[in-house]
Amino acid sequence: MDEPAVSTAPMLEPASGASADGGLVRVRLDIGYDGTDFSGWARQPGRRTVQEVLETALGTVLRLPVALTVAGRTDAGVHATGQVAHLDLPSTVDHAGLARRLARLLPTDVVVYGVRVVPAAFDARFGALRRHYAYRIADRQFAAAPLRRRDTLSWHRPLDEHTMAEASAPLLGQHDFAAFCRRRDGATPVRELQHLDWRRDADGVLVGRVAADAFCHNMVRSLVGALIAVGDGRRPPGWPAAVLVVARRSGEVTVAPPHGLTLVGVDYPADADLAVRAATTRARRD
Repeated sequence: MDEPAVSTAPMLEPASGASADGGLVRVRLDIGYDGTDFSGWARQPGRRTVQEVLETALGTVLRLPVALTVAGRTDAGVHATGQVAHLDLPSTVDHAGLARRLARLLPTDVVVYGVRVVPAAFDARFGALRRHYAYRIADRQFAAAPLRRRDTLSWHRPLDEHTMAEASAPLLGQHDFAAFCRRRDGATPVRELQHLDWRRDADGVLVGRVAADAFCHNMVRSLVGALIAVGDGRRPPGWPAAVLVVARRSGEVTVAPPHGLTLVGVDYPADADLAVRAATTRARRD
């Protein structure tokens, strides 16, 4: 039987997280999930999504309707270890015990690592400075280890990480990434790619680490698909940059499978800069 939605614990101190009306606090959730059995983050009619599962669990625990704002709307099959979301809750809610109560209700492929009150200006989506993703590829054994098969792509050809790094360098910086993005009406493909490198971990798995202020739809997986083609020798190192310059969606770019991709972290500015960052991002998107 569920616990009462309103705790008898002392009220939260709403100081830094209080909203304009003084009755709500803004709460940050740090989230992880195995995306294998989800149709992505965002709610979709008749489909199992991370947002639907989390909002349903939160609504059951809190006995009130909730709506989450998320840092990155991951695609079907994509995982997360560092996803971030926020919502506004009455200041009487025992946020300190919320993660524990959710753990008893959520399925095993979703976890809320932490819950904490943040300033009212915190915005999980528009306040983010950058998102970090990792893409794992097992090419030396040609198959992922059985316990990592859900988050690691098995590739049938050896990959040259040095050639892939060479091809990645010209992609850094602010560009029109239309060639690597699935078009969406009203969405700009101009992004600032801040980090892209390839290194092997202790088990020899090739890991691509990617960071940007934001990513357009399918951008990371398209970049990975293009760089895999370079790594296994099907394309020359200069090919991804040549595709980028065209600035329109290329049918030659293969989108890498989703299960190798994980959202591993989101960076935010200092509390004093949260409002400015969110306003700047909103203006740029508009």
